[in-house]
Amino acid sequence: MKPVEEKDRAFGRHIAKLRKERKLTQQQLAALMQKTSSWMSQVERGVQPVERMDVLQELADALGVAVQQLRPGAPLPAVDVSSSFEYRSNDLDEARQIISGHPAVGTILGAVRPAPSQTLDELAAGVDEMWELTHQGEFAEVSARLTSLLPDLEQTVRVVEGEQQAKAYLLLARTYQALAAAFVRQDEADAAWVAADRAIWAAEKSGDPLHVCAGVFRMVHSFVRLKRLGQAEHAAKTAIDALERLDSQGELTVPGMSVLGSLYLAMALVYARGSNRSGAREEIGKARAVAARMGEDRNDFNLEFGAVNVEIQAVSTAVELGDAGEALDIGGRIDADSLSHERQGRLLMDLGRAHAQRRHTGEALSCLLRAEALSPETVRTHVAARKAIRELVLIEGPSAPPELMALAERADALE
Repeated sequence: MKPVEEKDRAFGRHIAKLRKERKLTQQQLAALMQKTSSWMSQVERGVQPVERMDVLQELADALGVAVQQLRPGAPLPAVDVSSSFEYRSNDLDEARQIISGHPAVGTILGAVRPAPSQTLDELAAGVDEMWELTHQGEFAEVSARLTSLLPDLEQTVRVVEGEQQAKAYLLLARTYQALAAAFVRQDEADAAWVAADRAIWAAEKSGDPLHVCAGVFRMVHSFVRLKRLGQAEHAAKTAIDALERLDSQGELTVPGMSVLGSLYLAMALVYARGSNRSGAREEIGKARAVAARMGEDRNDFNLEFGAVNVEIQAVSTAVELGDAGEALDIGGRIDADSLSHERQGRLLMDLGRAHAQRRHTGEALSCLLRAEALSPETVRTHVAARKAIRELVLIEGPSAPPELMALAERADALE
């Protein structure tokens, strides 16, 4: 038997440390990679070296870290733009282009000193409309509105002063928050990260700390989509700790509770993606407690937090953990009629995923079609929805109903 080399032992200890930090068992980490528990045990003992870059990348993805964090000096993955990379255009292409540069660089340099083209009231109305469009999934219109709204706001914050400047920065923060939410829903996680970071900066400049935390919430979701679970957990925990300290001192307002509860739900998602069942359920329990204290469903910071939204997230968490029966039980008790079409569509999408896990094709298809009718982008661009649709097609094979095949085509689920 070949002796175990010290470098492989050290690598294995490093993997075990990262796994434990994420509260994963060897079995859970192995399942994320579709490997056996014995294989994972051998890796952590140094008996099974990990030499192939594709396996190293899978391990890094499962742990939510970069490959270079597992093995410093490992080459960055090459991108062959002629074959391996295909950019999927979507309704937010214009918005992505706008944030790729700086909308007000001329103002910063002093080359341009325009007078604001809109009043703050007019800009505020534009931001409210953009949030409404985001909730409705009208992303093409969001992108179109942004082409004039964002440059106007970026210039306004630099030419007004005093109280007006603080108000302008808050509007800018809300705009970037809406954009981050839209990018996440279109699976443009890298752009969502940029937008969330700018939202946090603008909120800090406005002097509104709760909007800073709302921006962190958006950033957590971008990290989850990027499979950077460690970063997502760190970002959420930092904001949660600060809000919990305020709460313990009796200084947390009801809007602050909305943010805290939403961050608990974000943390539940992080744990669910990492197969940390106990951690995810604990965070859901914390969110339920906050919602009970509030006593009503609210939409502070466009988070739509409240008892109903907590149960919607509980359904999603159960589906992520593979607990389809629990998801269907919870979902059957939810009345989401008062929430936005996006929230209702998300619930139906997750119920469709739960039925798909149980191979209930008819029920799954019905839920997914109803979700598409309410919020088309929720189904057509969400990675998990597309995966569920693809699995249904594979389950049904040649006997797949025409409605399912048409849905799969609309969602590009067969690529």
